[in-house]
Amino acid sequence: MTAAPAPTAFQGNPGSYGEIAALHAVPGAAETRGYPTFHEVARAVESGEAACGVLPVENSLMGAIHQSIDLLSETDLHVVGEVVVRVSHCLMALPGVALEEIRRVASQQPALDQCTQLIRQYGWQPVAAHDTAGSARNLASSGERDLAAIASARAAELYGLNILARQIEDEPFNYTRFMVLSRQEPAPSDAPHKTSLVFAVRHTPGFLVETLNELRGLNLSRIESRPRRDRAWSYLMYVDIEGSAHDPQVAQALAGVLRKASYAKIIGSYPAAQGTVE
Repeated sequence: MTAAPAPTAFQGNPGSYGEIAALHAVPGAAETRGYPTFHEVARAVESGEAACGVLPVENSLMGAIHQSIDLLSETDLHVVGEVVVRVSHCLMALPGVALEEIRRVASQQPALDQCTQLIRQYGWQPVAAHDTAGSARNLASSGERDLAAIASARAAELYGLNILARQIEDEPFNYTRFMVLSRQEPAPSDAPHKTSLVFAVRHTPGFLVETLNELRGLNLSRIESRPRRDRAWSYLMYVDIEGSAHDPQVAQALAGVLRKASYAKIIGSYPAAQGTVE
């Protein structure tokens, strides 16, 4: 009897934006599976319980998702791709509940922060939840008629809720970028690539600039400094480069960074997302 293919792991409940990313991370993937935390997603992939996993690394409105970014530097997994998901929030309630009956609204805190205009307009009490889809699931099971949830349209469908309003986020350009993690390096591809790395340098005047100069001539689509969790007042630099690590110019630049850095790790060189998931 043939074993079922291992699932794609995501953080949260079915109907979350993480699940939407997981559904598009691997074409033809048979199954997705939610885990409570980002660390458990990584552990599932490391153990082989999951074939791959998705982690959100940045949101176009809220910025970097630091817990995921820190985890990427600690794990031996490879980034093999990325998925960009359009975050389109819906207001949902139990079937038959009218907008005028709502007194409270539940969702993950970032989602509540992204929908402040509507919440203030109606004077609702925000209720922070662990994740967006979880707030929808809990509403469906609680039967509370004065409570609404903010989550994806998929969550409303999965949990039998009625959508009262769509696209309720304050700003329309709301996207979350997910990285796809695997135990294996990505297969060779002619698709446009990104290369992500993290490095640290000595506390020597001008040394950071010298190290970054190794990347001159390349298009850096992202650069960020993060405190190191194993050393006070020391920092890691996270950089995304447009191009493959196998491109001669990129490979030469990476070699220069590796020579100068006190610590460096190439997180992955992977096909860049082509378009967004709506």
